[in-house]
Amino acid sequence: MARIIHTDAEHHDALAALDRPMEIDPESGTPESDELQFLALVIEDYEKARWPIGLPDPVDAIRFCMDQQGLTRRDLEPYIGSRARVSEVLSGKRALGIRMIRALHAGLDIPLEVLVQEPRRERQASWDAQPWLGAV
Repeated sequence: MARIIHTDAEHHDALAALDRPMEIDPESGTPESDELQFLALVIEDYEKARWPIGLPDPVDAIRFCMDQQGLTRRDLEPYIGSRARVSEVLSGKRALGIRMIRALHAGLDIPLEVLVQEPRRERQASWDAQPWLGAV
């Protein structure tokens, strides 16, 4: 019988227990099928709590969408604006505006909660900040 998972060891045991009924492939609506579904829910709940997955960076989400849909930078112009503006957004030099966010959400189905986040900005390396580069 499935129960709440509290530790990684219990999680490991639950995953092993999940494999057994999956091999049998119980018919839907049977007690075995119900137990399999319940065990999967318990495992999912533990994994979400133990290893939460944060939202992606807005620009990463746009790039992922571009990759998945085979879009080019030019394809983003109706949502973001000019070619220069698309370049600025994708390079992190310009933040998304409310109109861009609405258009990207409506046109490319990128979740609003992803687009409205503050982007994660990585520090750009400058030559001054890298003293060892001058020694080459």
